[in-house]
Formats: sequence, C-alpha cells, structure tokens
Amino acid sequence: MIKVLIADHHPIVIKGLQKIFESSHDIQIAEVVKSGRELFDIVGRRDFDVIISEIDLPELNGITALRTLKKEYNHLKMIMFSVHPEEIYAVSTIKAGASGYLSKNVDTDIIKEAIIKVHNGGIYISNKLAQLLAFDERGNKPSKLYKKLSMREVEVLKLLSSGRKNKEIAKELEINEKTVSTYKARLMKKLNVTNLVDLINQARSLEL
Repeated sequence: MIKVLIADHHPIVIKGLQKIFESSHDIQIAEVVKSGRELFDIVGRRDFDVIISEIDLPELNGITALRTLKKEYNHLKMIMFSVHPEEIYAVSTIKAGASGYLSKNVDTDIIKEAIIKVHNGGIYISNKLAQLLAFDERGNKPSKLYKKLSMREVEVLKLLSSGRKNKEIAKELEINEKTVSTYKARLMKKLNVTNLVDLINQARSLEL
C-alpha cells in the first residue's frame, strides 16, 4: 500500500482526493495537513511514500517547503499539485527536488498514475510538457520562458503574482527586501517588461 500525505488547504480538494482513493487497494491517503508548517512538523515524525503538495500553502508556500525539506530529507518523493501554469512551474519545481507536477484539472486516473510512477522512482510530468521540452511546433529546440528563470526567480514570480509585497516576500523566503528588488529587476529583464503589472501578465499569459 502506498501511503500518501496530502498538503492542501482547500477542503474540496482534500475531500475529493480522499473520495478517489477511499476504496483503493494500492493507494491510501494516510494523513492531511493544511499549511507549510504542519507539513514540516509531520514529515519529521512520520514516514510517507509520496507527498502531494499545493504550491500556495498558508504560512510557508509549497515551493519553499519543498526546497527546504529536500535538504533534510533527500529521500522524499513530492508531487506539486496546483492550478498554476505547468509551463512555468513544473520544470523549476522538479529542479528543486520535486518528483512530479500535476495540474488540478487532470483526470483522476492521471493522479493515480503519477503517484505510482513517483513511488516507483520515476518523475511525472504531462505528455504535453514533455513534448514542449523536446521540440516546439516547428520542430526546433524551444527557447521557452521557463528555460530562462532560476528556481528562486520562479519562487519570487509566484509570490508577486499572488499579490505579495516586497516585505512579505522577503519574510517568507527569509531574504532581505533589497534582494527581492534585485530578483524583480532580473525577472523584468529576462521577461522583457518594464513594470510589475506587465511582469505578472507575462507570467499569466503562459497558461494555455
């Protein structure tokens, strides 16, 4: 039986996942937490085969939690589960240590497939993203946006897109405000925009 930990603060998502696997013979939802802090606490006390985590967790976002947890528990197998564009976040979160990325609009069969694949040591991304990583529509190697951004830049971009202020971002990522401003400047340069509104719109425009 594959023991799964769910980290998500949306009741409908939690209830939905529990319902999907309540009669499963090979996957069990063993525990649910609703914040990044709770995730840290329980990982230190119990073992799970696979963790499915929302990016937008309260108290500590899922990307930061992922990166920090992997430093201490390198064996963890975590799937990021989010509504945010796979084209922006999947590759970066996998580089940070995630074992997969699932969009919240996938079929239930895909969720099971991803859990089993990750449990068996694989990396899960959608077929669509796998194709984008290999070739663009003209058969050329792509120069996609996600190729340009570092993990930390993606993290700052995610928080900016959520409406966080520099001070809030600095506190959550445990960096100073000047560093946040530096990342914003880098993002604007890499994404070829001149203001915050255009920066956020550029990121959102990638959601297909």
